[in-house]
Amino acid sequence: MKKVTYYILIVMTIFLTDSCKNKNSNTDANPLLQEWNTPYQTPPFDKIKNEHYLPAFDEGIRLLREEIEQITNNSDIPSFENTIETLERSGELLSKTEEIFFNILSAEANPEMQEIALKVQPKLTELGNDIALNEKLFARVKAVYDNSENINLNTEQKMLLEKTYKTFSRKGANLNQNERSEYRKITEELGTLSLKFRQNVLAEINDYTLNITNKDDLAGLPENIIEEAAATAKSKNSEGWTFTLHAPSYTPFVKYAENRNLREKIWTAYNKRGANDNANDNREIARQIANLRMKMAKLLGYNTYADYVLEERMAENPENVTKFLNQLFDAAKPAAHRDVAEVINYAKSKGFTEKFMPWDWSFYSEKLKAEKYNVNDELLRPYFKLENVINGGFILANTLYGLKFTENKEIPVFNPDVKTYEVTDENGKFMAILYLDFFPRKGKNGGAWMSSYREEQIIDGKEIRPLVSVTCNFTKPTETKPALLTFDEFETFLHEFGHALHGILAQGTYKSLTGTNVMWDFVELPSQFMENFCVEKEFLDLFAKHYETEELIPQQLIDKIVAAKNYNEGYATLRQLSFGILDMTWHSTTSEITENAETIEKQSMKKTELLPAIDGCLRSTAFTHIFSGGYSAGYYSYKWSEVLDADAFSLFKENGIFDRETATSFRKNILEKGGTEHPAILYRHFRGQEPTIDALLIRCGFLKK
Repeated sequence: MKKVTYYILIVMTIFLTDSCKNKNSNTDANPLLQEWNTPYQTPPFDKIKNEHYLPAFDEGIRLLREEIEQITNNSDIPSFENTIETLERSGELLSKTEEIFFNILSAEANPEMQEIALKVQPKLTELGNDIALNEKLFARVKAVYDNSENINLNTEQKMLLEKTYKTFSRKGANLNQNERSEYRKITEELGTLSLKFRQNVLAEINDYTLNITNKDDLAGLPENIIEEAAATAKSKNSEGWTFTLHAPSYTPFVKYAENRNLREKIWTAYNKRGANDNANDNREIARQIANLRMKMAKLLGYNTYADYVLEERMAENPENVTKFLNQLFDAAKPAAHRDVAEVINYAKSKGFTEKFMPWDWSFYSEKLKAEKYNVNDELLRPYFKLENVINGGFILANTLYGLKFTENKEIPVFNPDVKTYEVTDENGKFMAILYLDFFPRKGKNGGAWMSSYREEQIIDGKEIRPLVSVTCNFTKPTETKPALLTFDEFETFLHEFGHALHGILAQGTYKSLTGTNVMWDFVELPSQFMENFCVEKEFLDLFAKHYETEELIPQQLIDKIVAAKNYNEGYATLRQLSFGILDMTWHSTTSEITENAETIEKQSMKKTELLPAIDGCLRSTAFTHIFSGGYSAGYYSYKWSEVLDADAFSLFKENGIFDRETATSFRKNILEKGGTEHPAILYRHFRGQEPTIDALLIRCGFLKK
């Protein structure tokens, strides 16, 4: 994918925020059960071991159950303070343990941690259900909610009350006893299946290697990719060169390798993840997850699972999503077919006589791009040395928002690759700790994501600032070259850094409403907004210099990047829309799905297919975003957010991309506010009007100015 997402692991518990006190007697042996004597109370990763997690989870669950019992049995009349706010503050130990464990599970997994996850997931699901289905507790929440008009609450408190009440009602609080039992069973199964789905995909990636011993088979591949493949082979005690399904290895191989048979081989392996008739097969799991979600939605009174999800999204309902996707489809379809025809004709002009297949697309489209615009990844890499790119992001954050980033090597990390930075504002106030983790390794999920080890909140007048993490899978340095990023990797960094700024700049009292805790089709605005700077000369001139000559990226090369920016945009848009349509197909069913994954996908993708479909290759079986992430019935939100980010950046273009007044408005109305108000209100405060699709269509080249 061109735009990879940040990873947010959804756990089934409902209220896991900070306030409980540790009562375990074994604190000396388990750092998770101790106060942390580290800089800014950061996690002591150098002391945390696998054996510490289960005891910490068990103790955290026990303490949270005690707190819930105290809230439930409080003899005082239910109030915002003794019910809603106390509930929000409950579960400090469990929240802390979850944030560490699940973040590390995605970035540094090992078989023992995966076993722990399988043991813990049912416990968390049971706990979440016990809270959501606690009749006495819900009665207290409802009493406060029903009396809200008579309570003097500020905007943030009103939002917390609304969110708390809806969370209960959407988690089955209004069901009868028999229905509650069924709800419990469904959510328990979903928790286990979703976790298994992700683990299967990771196993498929880790288990595959393409080992090459004939040097002639490396023809076309860039020197740094060959070096990295040699290092990978060496690390695996293999001869020659080893390629994997991790993006920094897979992507350049299908893009540059002249050996068509090998391109087909690795492309097929990538597109059959989770569909290999082995222990990691996800076809039946995907169907089971979709059916269980449908049953849950029906049980809660919704027509489809998509109706259930979209009730709490800007899009509001499936009809609006379908209308939106169709609108973009109609705009992109002509350009997409032109893109494909142009690449196929180009391949033929170069003597290609075979039937054009999906594994030919990246290879020939990259060659055409290089010839058409005289620009390619290898021409651009020297100007995007990783350290310079990081510095460029820091400079941009300083220019727009006055932030300063200072590396702190005293903060414990879980892997030597991870670097940490103290973030302060222009007045020297501590804002956050930023963890950066860039290189692929075994046990690390593919893609890129932003997450948090701690989120912004205020307790008893004391502000607790965030611990934010950005995790990627970028091209590693070799023995002869530093880490030189492709333009897409550079764009991905800015994307995830935008999410990080959303967390770093958060202001608010309640952590469930701060930072990236916003509606799902709004969360990508801060990240995709940052991508707009990738082709702005004023920005690139601040850091993009050749790693050997120190020469700034020349104007003519920037012009080529801009000219090439919309290259194959029709194809890329239709591909992205295909994922959104596939997602809605799985989650808009009103009855049990009896068809297999192949049939579902064939029906869904027919409208958007631009290249021949390959038997046995599926997108659904590795679609972790919707089957084990947070994007179920929400994948459309990437394009939804693109409408917002294009419209938002158009204001910066009008006023100047570094205009501090515009940046301050974006910070105050978008980045700082989190989920304290409805996103439509926040966006209008910033933009002064409703967003329009025109800016996106113009940027994509589908509409003339």
